[in-house]
Amino acid sequence: MTMGDRLRELRLRKNISQEEVARQIGITRSAYSHYEINNRQPVYETLKKLAVLFNVSLDYIIGGEPVKPDTPVSPEAIEIIKILNGMDQERRKQSIDRMMAVLKQAD
Repeated sequence: MTMGDRLRELRLRKNISQEEVARQIGITRSAYSHYEINNRQPVYETLKKLAVLFNVSLDYIIGGEPVKPDTPVSPEAIEIIKILNGMDQERRKQSIDRMMAVLKQAD
């Protein structure tokens, strides 16, 4: 399942429009639409907002399995988050793009 598929599924589960998602995270509907059809990938800050809006982990949005609230986060996941938080926006985007490429190869 692509990130766009996952975002669409999450939005439909929440029963809200693309316009509403875009408004809540502070982007245009057109920009959000491109995420769902896999024409563009959101930057890290937008990914964080989407995770909060849909109440899921960043990992789930980019292709991982859902994390249950009582599931402890692995030390590796915490380290990845720390590394991403320490990067400028462009490096974060490049890193996320690389992670997505690795995830797609695993399919």
